[in-house]
Amino acid sequence: MKISVLQHAAFEGPGEIEAWATLHGHAVCIYHLYRENKFPALDSFDLLVVMGGEMNVYQDRDYPWLKAERNFIHSALQQGKWVVGICLGAQLIADALGSRVHQNAEYEIGWLPVTFTHEGRNAFPELPAVATVLHWHGDTFELPYGAMRLAGSLGCPEQGFVIKNKCLALQFHMETDPSLVKLFVESQSHWPSDPYAQTPEIILDNASTYYEKNRKILYGLLDQFSEGL
Repeated sequence: MKISVLQHAAFEGPGEIEAWATLHGHAVCIYHLYRENKFPALDSFDLLVVMGGEMNVYQDRDYPWLKAERNFIHSALQQGKWVVGICLGAQLIADALGSRVHQNAEYEIGWLPVTFTHEGRNAFPELPAVATVLHWHGDTFELPYGAMRLAGSLGCPEQGFVIKNKCLALQFHMETDPSLVKLFVESQSHWPSDPYAQTPEIILDNASTYYEKNRKILYGLLDQFSEGL
């Protein structure tokens, strides 16, 4: 399988998504949009992965490539390409599907639990009822038409969705190993005092605690979602 990755920031690489691809012998090509406004040809990949980033989907003035990226993701979905989105990537998929992306009531930054829905666990039987995952967002999305809600949290009811044979979107980060978590922390210039925002020390201390569990859940999601590609 050929996988194209859209990366929005130097510190938010594909991490364990790339490791999963390597394990299965898939080819990965990363497009660093923060360095160059260049996108893959639509016929050059089987799966598109859209990573996170510190920007918001509506910051076209500050990040001129965002509009082109939204159009690209919309075209990919229209042409039947399968797409995986992480955090900002999930929001971009929701936007491409016609759903509203907006500020969440709270920031969520740190290791916080999400509850997987009954429907989500039926679709992905290996999912646990609850998992503690890394959050790093201040925006959220409305559930796209035809999508199945995958997870929610106390601070943000929309934590992920899936449309079979089309897209998998996760608001949270399961692709981060401890070294990536360290880069996340070092890149954060503002630490909100919201009830769902943890301190850098807590985030770093817990990185190794949750890494392996999240890696296994992520691999299971990607394995099942990509069946048939």
